[in-house]
Amino acid sequence: MSVAATVEKPEVRSSLLTALVRIVALTALFSASAVYESAHVTAVSSGDAWWHLRTGMWILQNHSVPRSGLFSQYPSLPWMASSWGFDVLLAAAYRLLGLRAIPFTLMAMKVALAVLTFLLARAGRISFWNSVLLSAVAQSVIVNLQPLPSVISIAFLAAELWLLVRSRRRTGSLRELYWLPFLFAAWANLDLQFVAGLVLLGVFVAAVVVEGALRSAGVGWLDQSIVQPPIRPLAIVAGCSLLATLANPYTFHLLPNFFKALYSDALFQHSPEMKSMSFRRPQEYLLMLVVMAAFLAMGRRRSLRVFELAALVAGTAIAFRLQRDAWMCVLPAVAVLADGFGSGANAGENKSPDWSWKAVAACVAVVFVVIALRLPSQALMISRVSEKFPVKACDFIRANHLPAPLFNAYSWGGFLTWYLPDYPVAIDTRVDLYGHEIVARYFSVTDGKERLEADTAVSRAQTLLVERQSGMTKALMTLPALSAQYRLVYSDELAAVFARR
Repeated sequence: MSVAATVEKPEVRSSLLTALVRIVALTALFSASAVYESAHVTAVSSGDAWWHLRTGMWILQNHSVPRSGLFSQYPSLPWMASSWGFDVLLAAAYRLLGLRAIPFTLMAMKVALAVLTFLLARAGRISFWNSVLLSAVAQSVIVNLQPLPSVISIAFLAAELWLLVRSRRRTGSLRELYWLPFLFAAWANLDLQFVAGLVLLGVFVAAVVVEGALRSAGVGWLDQSIVQPPIRPLAIVAGCSLLATLANPYTFHLLPNFFKALYSDALFQHSPEMKSMSFRRPQEYLLMLVVMAAFLAMGRRRSLRVFELAALVAGTAIAFRLQRDAWMCVLPAVAVLADGFGSGANAGENKSPDWSWKAVAACVAVVFVVIALRLPSQALMISRVSEKFPVKACDFIRANHLPAPLFNAYSWGGFLTWYLPDYPVAIDTRVDLYGHEIVARYFSVTDGKERLEADTAVSRAQTLLVERQSGMTKALMTLPALSAQYRLVYSDELAAVFARR
């Protein structure tokens, strides 16, 4: 029988059509967020991305990692660039693409996150189309992504969870878990939240131990469909993963820096991201529904999975307390919902031709290249940046050689480290560098709770760059005692520049 006659068979045509539809669906699923970013270029509005870029440029120039307060007026304070690997990658992309590198990086990370959430959904028993839907929902509730190392941590935690879940579905095999040390070795050089991954791995090991003890005790309400990994090899893998995190320029010193950088008192008091959810956005209600559905799915099984339950409870507790970490409950919820409500999918329905994934990868690559080439030019990117940051005011300061030191607005500090490198900043968002005392003093002064002289950064400043509509600007312009010390030398709709008389 000829090949043409074989293709004409209805079942073959149906299989090919199904594969083609799935290729189109996956291409849209994996590239939709990147396409949106290429059209709106939200990445340049991130204040933190700029100091990451500046740090990466410094590392490439000096062939070493920073250990003190670079770019700030506190160069003697200790500081570790815990995400130095990400910073270098961003700086290398900047050398090739200019400012396009910032949205390009975010687009690439969004594609990776879309792929990983889909793979996590496919690790369960639900159908292909339910996996697509679950991945799309997960992407829609993980909002406000910026070109920052935290997005890499979301992707890496999804990959870790995927490996852990798959290891419980292969009889007596730890093959998937052997990748964990390599994953942690890379993760520890990209973002400080690898510590969250270590905690998740610790929860997994503890859950395996607890489940083993319960099985030995004859408890019958454990889920019998999951595999019990051997304890000793699992402990070795976990130990190797912990040791792998030391393969970074700062070795074990990163571990105590975790809470200082990500959960300090200064962040809880002054960062809106560290507040609880306000439930004023549709995504927050959708997130709540996803978590509720995950708990409902676990209840309908009428059998216990200790690891999944512990991960979901812990992730939910963190997510609903901190807006910034809302994603921590999304990934465990996807893993739970991936098994549906107790009904497995048809095994044949889940199979795809061997060439389909290659076709999906090729299609996504083509879409990505096309939208990357359509990113705005360098001049247009600067124009976009000037809508959020004081580009014109910085140009004025540079052109007129206004004297240092500079006092600046908190949210602009990261941008100034890159755009105005000759003026060390008084403050930026690196709370692990400045500490609670400096940050608290800054906000006490700018909020009008204390006199300007109470902050040494203000009292010694010769040039002040502040937000045009801020209370500090109004005070400098209207209070006689302050207007006698400072004069307004530049103003636009975004920023105001004052010089000491």
